[in-house]
Amino acid sequence: MQLLQDGCREGRNKSDRDRVTVELRIGQGAMMAFRKGRYEVGFAETAEEIREAQHLRWLCFIARGRDDGDTGLLDADDYDDRCTHVLIRETGGRLVACFRMMTLEGGAQIGESYSARYYNLSRLRDFHGRMVEIGRFCIHPEIRDPDILRLAWGALARHVDAEGVAMLFGCSSFIGTDTRGYEDAFAMLRERHLAPKRWLPRVKAPQVFRFARVLRLRKPDPRRAMAAMPPLLRSYLAMGGWVSDHAVVDRQMDTLHVFTGLEIGAIPSTRAKLLRAAGA
Repeated sequence: MQLLQDGCREGRNKSDRDRVTVELRIGQGAMMAFRKGRYEVGFAETAEEIREAQHLRWLCFIARGRDDGDTGLLDADDYDDRCTHVLIRETGGRLVACFRMMTLEGGAQIGESYSARYYNLSRLRDFHGRMVEIGRFCIHPEIRDPDILRLAWGALARHVDAEGVAMLFGCSSFIGTDTRGYEDAFAMLRERHLAPKRWLPRVKAPQVFRFARVLRLRKPDPRRAMAAMPPLLRSYLAMGGWVSDHAVVDRQMDTLHVFTGLEIGAIPSTRAKLLRAAGA
C-alpha cells in the first residue's frame, strides 16, 4: 500500500511539475511574443502548435526532393518535449519559420543536449554559464525573406537577455550529404572559424567529413565559400561564432552538419545592438 501511495504521490508530483512547466512556457511565450512588419514571433503553447512546427520541419528537412503527395508527416523526436519551440508566422497565421531551444544551466549538462549524440563535447563541460541549444531551425521552402532570419535572431536576443545566457550552440546544416560543391565553404571554416582548442568538439559519429584535415592545403575562394554557406551559419560566424573541425554525415536528415558555438560575450557591441533592435 505504501508503494502504491508513493507511486500516486510521484504521479501527482510529476503532473504538478508538468503543469508548472507548461504554465512557465506560456508565461515566457507572452513575454517573448512580438510583431514586426507582417510577421509575429512567439512560443508554441499547445500540442497543435508543436505539430505545426514538426510538419514544417518535415517539409524542410525530409520532404526535400520528394514528390509523393504526402502532406501529413512530421519530423519529431524525444527532444521536442524538453524544448521551447519558437514560431514565426505571417500576420494571417501561416507558419513560415521555427526553431527549438533547450536551456542548460552550464557545461556540466552538455551531455543532455541533442548535439552530444553526434559530437564528443566533453571539453565543454568546463564552460561556466547558462547555455541554450538551438535546433531544427528552418524557414518554409516557399519563403525567401531575409527579415525572417533577422526576427529569429531578435527573438534569441530577447531570450539571451532575459535568461542570462552565456553561450548559444547547435548543429548548422548543409543540404545533402555530398561534400562536392562545399569545398570552399569548409576550407574557409578551417582557415578562419575553428573552435578554440579548449572547446573543440571531438569525433563521435560513425561517419564524418574531417574537413580541417582533408582541406588543410586548400585556399578558399571567399565568394564561393560564402555562397555555399547556410544562412544561419553565416549569421553565427558574423557574430564571432566557431565550428567543429569535422562535419557529421547525417543520412537520416540528408545533411552535413557542423557543431556551432557562439559565446555571447564575443558578439561585437554594434552587432548586439542590431540584434536587440530586431526583437524590439
